Parts: sequence; C-alpha cells; structure tokens
Amino acid sequence: MVKLSVNINKIATLRNARGLHARPDLLQAARDIERFGAEGITVHPRPDERHIRYDDVRNLKSIVTTELNVEGNPTPDFLALCREVRPEQVTLVPDAPDAITSNAGWNVVQHQGYLRDVVAELKSYGARVSIFLDPDPTLIDAAASTGTDRIELYTEAYARYYPQDRAAAVLPYRDTAKAAVAAGLGLNAGHDLDLENLAYLAQELPGLQEVSIGHALVADALYLGLENTVQLYKRQLKF
Repeated sequence: MVKLSVNINKIATLRNARGLHARPDLLQAARDIERFGAEGITVHPRPDERHIRYDDVRNLKSIVTTELNVEGNPTPDFLALCREVRPEQVTLVPDAPDAITSNAGWNVVQHQGYLRDVVAELKSYGARVSIFLDPDPTLIDAAASTGTDRIELYTEAYARYYPQDRAAAVLPYRDTAKAAVAAGLGLNAGHDLDLENLAYLAQELPGLQEVSIGHALVADALYLGLENTVQLYKRQLKF
C-alpha cells in the first residue's frame, strides 16, 4: 500500500497568523495525524520561516514516531539543520527563497555533480534522499547517477489536466515511474493531489511508495474534520 505523508506547512501558516500565539498546536497536530493513520509527517522550512520554523523541525523530530520528511532547497542552513535533526527522509526541492510553493523539479542533468555531493552528504547523516523531479523519463539516468534513493514526481501538471483527460494527464508520470523502477529508484509523488485525483494516480504509477499531501488535506479538514480527512485520503490509496 502507498504511504501517506501529511505536509503540515499550512497548519503552521495558520498558527503564525497570530504572531506568538501557539494555536493550533503544531506538535499536537502531528501527533494526531499519526494517530489517525498517516505514515509520515512532511515539512518544508523556508529561509523566511513564514510557516514551518527551523525550531519546529527540531521539535517534530523528538515526537514524530513514523517518518519525518524534510523538504527544501539544500542551502548551507538547510543542510546544517538536516545534520542536526537527522530526519528519516530529505526531499531536495529547487525552489527560490520567495517561491509561494514549489513549482518545478530539478534540472538533474545541469546540476548532476552538485546533487551528487549533496546526496552523499545527506546520506552520511543517515537520511533517505529523494529528488523532486518533473515527469520526464529522459531525466531518470541523470537522477540515478546522483546516488539518490528516490525521486518525487511533481504532480501539479497532472492535477491541472486531470479534469480534462486523466489518461493523458497521467501518461508522462507513468512513463517516468516505469523508468525510475527500471533504474532501481524508489518513487514518491506530491503537489496538488486531492480526494478527486489521488486514487487514479496511485493506481496508475508502478512502484509508487509514498505521496506527500498538505494543502488540499488541510483545506478538506476544515469541513470534514482532521481525523475523517486523514482516513479519507488513506482510503484513496487502498486498491
């Protein structure tokens, strides 16, 4: 079964909206999300700490009992945080400091040598490493050469075109997934996945191991409740 890792950035955004107030309690939310059945907690700290703060990552490491997945651009500060916290998984994302959200995968051909060094460093901290990648099977050989354990497919395009033609939308992702499996890479996916498009993606991608979902899940929880929402998302991954 595909694992569900819940990105709690949006819970931190809500907390930060009231300055020093600690509601909602981010750590309690992580505990509850695990208790409700999620197999992982994902966070993406950015340099301005506009949602997840570096101290949040430190505190989460001490209470997460499943897997802590830390996403981000491997700046010196980010790498120092990973060295200190030792998360179970680090997902490398090439986002600019002012990016609202992640909006592209790595050019692994251009940055192959740089990523090889970063991956080796993170692996020395005991982390499993995943590289955020656009759906393009021609990138797989370069991704594999970095030594990464997994790739995470950037699924924004899939989500955007799913309502028009889901078969066409998933095709480049399925081709890339097949190439990743053939190259011995693990496979994650994330971005704009929701209760409408998740099940089809999970069924169509060979070797899919984990999805990371935040914005849609937290938005759904406003209407459906957090426990019910986590269970509904997990249900999409059972087939």
